[in-house]
Amino acid sequence: MELHERLTTARQASPPGRDDPFAEIKNRVHMAVIGDLGTQLFNVSMDPLALRDRVLIDIRRHLSDEQGISRDDRERLASAIADDALGHGPLERLLADDSISEIMVNGPYDIWIERHGRLFDTNVRFDDESHMRRIINKIVAEVGRRVDESSPMVDARLPDGSRVHIIIPPLSLSGPLITIRKFSKKRLTLDELIKLGSLNSESVDFLQRCVHAELNILISGGTGSGKTTLLNALSAAIPDEDRIITIEDAAELQLNQRHVLRLESRPKNIEGEGEVPIRELVRNSLRMRPDRIVVGEVRGAEALDMLQAMNTGHDGSLSTVHANSPRDALARVETMVLMAGYDLPVRAIRQQVCSALDLIVHLERLEDGSRRVTAITEVQRMEAEVVTLQDLFKFRFEDVPNDGKIVGGLRCTGLRPASMQKFEKRGISLPLTMFQGGPLHGNGAGELPTS
Repeated sequence: MELHERLTTARQASPPGRDDPFAEIKNRVHMAVIGDLGTQLFNVSMDPLALRDRVLIDIRRHLSDEQGISRDDRERLASAIADDALGHGPLERLLADDSISEIMVNGPYDIWIERHGRLFDTNVRFDDESHMRRIINKIVAEVGRRVDESSPMVDARLPDGSRVHIIIPPLSLSGPLITIRKFSKKRLTLDELIKLGSLNSESVDFLQRCVHAELNILISGGTGSGKTTLLNALSAAIPDEDRIITIEDAAELQLNQRHVLRLESRPKNIEGEGEVPIRELVRNSLRMRPDRIVVGEVRGAEALDMLQAMNTGHDGSLSTVHANSPRDALARVETMVLMAGYDLPVRAIRQQVCSALDLIVHLERLEDGSRRVTAITEVQRMEAEVVTLQDLFKFRFEDVPNDGKIVGGLRCTGLRPASMQKFEKRGISLPLTMFQGGPLHGNGAGELPTS
């Protein structure tokens, strides 16, 4: 089957009867409002609420000329048209809902959300594919990007910090697709993560001491497991006088220390030029006299530069990586170092990794949708060709009651870190009682936000 035939089939497969019966009126009034207000719609100096009120007045004036519309339908239409004119159409109410962590648009009639770690279908719909395309074009225009057949994929950041990924035909056979990872407006603290059951007091005490002792920490986990949330919380333990440089693809970290410098990578512009990758920012950060380097996520060749920074006196660095286990995190870093293009022996890479990294904190999203730290693992030494790891804290499953919520928590393994001298060197004490294996901790109902 030819590509255009598959696309046509996919569109025809859309459930019938979902088109808005007032779509034509919406489009007509929307165009009239654009004609009336023009550039006023993009007046950033005007109070957003005042601008919306101004737009609603104009919309209601035009709707008053339409016949056969009830008062309730008229207000619903006015709100929907205002969302189209000023925001992101039907996605606006989902973006405004703080309980939603992710929005997945699988075409104009199929919109899903993630809430508290679980997926739910919604009754939110676009009028049709052209309506969805208009909103897509508006999103990419806001960030100075474009999406078309010659450039059918876009990664960008919305003004509120949310991350958006868009892919359209011919790469998508299901029509245009949008995925939005919402930006958490509230930065959770380590104490709050204890209350949520994602960590316990013993593990938090240990992690805070690790940050104070300037250990290099890598946070690993799958997509949506809460890596950035934990990175934010751990970074808060960095002393206020340290000069911190954060490096991210999309700025999400919310550090409150006095001396924080934020760097953000830049994609290619419409002409395909001007790209500044994470790797270039890591290199440049070394010339800025950092005490701490915090890389939002390592995904490629920048892993080599990060390891070299950790191995050349920039201790206390933190970062995250997509991985399924602490051991897998090391393998991922090793693979990314090879992406740098240097013909390095595997043993040399592993020696770099072993020398640079001190600790891996691993997160998982469990079957009940909760997000937990499931391992705090020390990177120890090379034995033959293998980097040895030692679990200091490990999650233990206890039960799954009738409500489906997993009961369990982090438990100290009873093993002391091999890197005690690093703590002693910086005057950080580690009480022996901290590593005595004991009962499970945590309330068993933990929920770590995804961002």
